Amino acid sequence: MHHHFHRRGAWRAHAHPRRGFEALHDHIADHGRRHRRGGRVFDQGDLKWVILQLIADKPSHGYELIKTIEERLGGAYSPSPGVIYPTLTLLEDLGYIAPAGEEGSRRAYAITDEGRRALEENSAAVSSLNERMEQVAERTAGRAAPQIVRAMENLRLALRLRLDRGPLTAEQIARVSDILDGAARSIERD
Repeated sequence: MHHHFHRRGAWRAHAHPRRGFEALHDHIADHGRRHRRGGRVFDQGDLKWVILQLIADKPSHGYELIKTIEERLGGAYSPSPGVIYPTLTLLEDLGYIAPAGEEGSRRAYAITDEGRRALEENSAAVSSLNERMEQVAERTAGRAAPQIVRAMENLRLALRLRLDRGPLTAEQIARVSDILDGAARSIERD
């Protein structure tokens, strides 16, 4: 199966018996199942209601949504950009959300009246999802805090990006090593 993202992220599955939004939901659900830590968190189509509810609570951009979902689930699941952004496109195409401005290169979304109606019509499902998310967070309490996991990933990315820019001088190597060693010593003391 070949996956292609076309204009405004519209998704198409070539050589696939299901088309359009149904195929997108299958793709998102399959991707989510492969990237979950510790069991099934969302069923097919559930993530769109979680995202829509979060946007109803506060206009948000994709990265904020990823962090919020990860935190609400106690680090048990972190949706990837490859799941979040197609879902945002789907919600926008359905008329449930609309762009609400940009923060730098990030586009924030706000819920529309149609989106509020959809949430109301699916309030039982949304309530059930919120309960399930709370249960997952309780089960994962005491494991690695998502903020620490996120910070570790940020550090890894920052180091990789810096190293990709070119060779470091001896002074830069010493400075980065001192920073990392100091952080390690500080963490060991806690």
